[in-house]
Formats: sequence, C-alpha cells, structure tokens
Amino acid sequence: MSAVEAIVLGIVQGLTEFLPISSTAHVRIVPALLGWEDPGAAFTAVIQLGTMAAVVIYFRKDLWTIFKAWFASLSDVEVRKTHDAKMGWYILLGTLPVGIFGFIFKDQIETAARSLWVISIVMILFSLVMAAADSAAKRSRTVEDLDRKDAAFIGLWQALALIPGVSRSGSTITAGLFRGLNEVAAARYSFLLSIPAVVASGLFELRKVGEGGGPGLPVTVIATLFAFVSGYAAISFLLRWLSTHNLRPFVIYRLIVGTSILLLTAFGAIS
Repeated sequence: MSAVEAIVLGIVQGLTEFLPISSTAHVRIVPALLGWEDPGAAFTAVIQLGTMAAVVIYFRKDLWTIFKAWFASLSDVEVRKTHDAKMGWYILLGTLPVGIFGFIFKDQIETAARSLWVISIVMILFSLVMAAADSAAKRSRTVEDLDRKDAAFIGLWQALALIPGVSRSGSTITAGLFRGLNEVAAARYSFLLSIPAVVASGLFELRKVGEGGGPGLPVTVIATLFAFVSGYAAISFLLRWLSTHNLRPFVIYRLIVGTSILLLTAFGAIS
C-alpha cells in the first residue's frame, strides 16, 4: 500500500464511520473501484482507532462526567440513580452483544462477509430498514429518557454492523429511532456506544498489521491519522445535520451505491 492509498482510505474511513453508510463497506469498495488490493479486515479495524480518538476528544467532557459517575456508582447507591451513572452502565450493556457475536463469527467477518456481493446486497436491504425507521419514528424521547431496554435493544442492533454494509452508526441510530428517540439523541448514544467495541476490535487486530503481505505499520499509522481528522469533521457535521434533517438522503445514497456495486460486480467490472 502506498502513502496515497493510505491517505485516501483514512479519509474514507473517517467520513463514513459516523455517517450511516458503512465505513467497512467503503474501505472495501473504494479499493475495488480504483483497482487496489483489499486492505483486509485487520487494517480496517485498526484505522478505526483514529475515528474513536475523534469521538473521545469530541465528547471528552461527557465521557469524563459519565466515567466519574459510573465509577462512583460502584459504591454509592444514590449516585447509581443519576443519569450519568446509568449511561455508563448502558454503554457497557449495549456493548455485550457485539462482543459476543464478534467473537463467535470472527472468521466469517474477516473472510466471506467482505464479499462485494454481500456488501452491496446488505447496503440495499438495510437501506429499506432505515427508511422504515425514519418513517415510523415518533422522535419523542431524548438521551435522558434512555433505559436498560433501550440499551439492550440498540446493543443487539449494533451487532448487525459486524456485517459490512450495515453500518454501525446506521444500525444503532435506526434502533434508536425504533425506540422513539429523536435523531440527535440516537446519534449521540450511537457515538458513545461505539467506543468500547471499536477500540477493543482495533487493539485486538493490531497484532495482525503487516501479516500475509497486508498493509504495514507506517501506512496504517498514516491512514489512522487521516481517519481521526476526517472522523472529527464527520461527527460535527452529522449532529448538525440531524438536528434539522432526517435519514432519507443517506437511504438514497446507500441504495444508489449498493445497486451500482451489485451491477458492477455482476458484470465483472470489479471483483
């Protein structure tokens, strides 16, 4: 992998990690369109550490408040009743499903699930799910209204994002809408929920960087840095966008990209 490829893929990762269009799919699709090698699951997982650094910095005040309250709640029953302490527990609860399913289906995620056939079909099908959520959503609840049922439900949907083409932010925001949250509330919880799972996945895959002729450490670091910068911009953009818009443009985009990749693959233009 050249430095140029690393920069392009880092920017793609950062921009698409938080937009509900699937970063894993795009980091697989872009190289296929440009005639580059598939960078692999390990590279994709590791450069997501850059986007997670963007989340941590963007939400640093919220995260610190949640962590302090959660830690205090371990020994203080009264603190355990506060919203910030509950958020800490909800993030942990919502992370369990993706950890369990990620471990069980690890081999399939790294191999068969990266097929362009799978990615394109999943992008199309989940677009319809997003459209249904966008149409049916009541949007009457905020982050302060989150409860354990929400955390468990959204956590299960986050596990769907193990399939490239679903989109982690897309699945969790969609689940939040089905639970009656407004878009901004669903997105904020989605971003916070992403941290444990994505960081754990990135650190776990870090040992595989450079194996089997895959991208080495220098280009992986370059891609990670660019993922951080573009990811930070994407967070800011999406939160502003969702305050006045819905998911419909992303649904249309996913349908166009998914259908295009499906046709290009079917006719042998890309592989």
